[in-house]
Amino acid sequence: MKAQYGKWTNAFSAVTALAYVALVVPSDVLAQQKAAEVKKNIVGVWKLVSDVNTGPDGVVKKGAAFGPTPKGTFIFTRGGNYASVNTRPDIPKFAAGNRMKGTAEENQAVVQGTIAHFGTYSVSPDGKALLLKVQGGTWPGWVGTEQRRDLTLVGDDLKYSVVASIGGTSELVYKRVK
Repeated sequence: MKAQYGKWTNAFSAVTALAYVALVVPSDVLAQQKAAEVKKNIVGVWKLVSDVNTGPDGVVKKGAAFGPTPKGTFIFTRGGNYASVNTRPDIPKFAAGNRMKGTAEENQAVVQGTIAHFGTYSVSPDGKALLLKVQGGTWPGWVGTEQRRDLTLVGDDLKYSVVASIGGTSELVYKRVK
């Protein structure tokens, strides 16, 4: 009886190992393929078309950071670099005509109505998150950090959500520039 039990145990172990290889390894391979596909498809220039913030209180505000008709661009290179600039279209021109001589109000409008950053990027293995390693930018709190954005990429539409520096969660939508 003992010998027969050992045969069943070995057979069960072999089947278990095969099932593991059949189920787990392909899912890892598929995840890597998904990340590579998303990274390939994200390369290019994207135009900001929508900015929605859901505040900590649950109130949804369209254009909370960049206004109802935001301006912005997100650029991704094949080599893994990115640059992002988003701005309100209604930022006032400086009366002095010199960016070093803005009034307190003019400077506040620029700081509150723009954000720019650059660095390197990667995509999570499942292709559902964009990971940005910020090397420089206008918001010092992000410089030197890795920022995660939940990502949806469908055709020429790129959408991400992120915990917003203005509070709550922001969802930004971009269209591919052709």
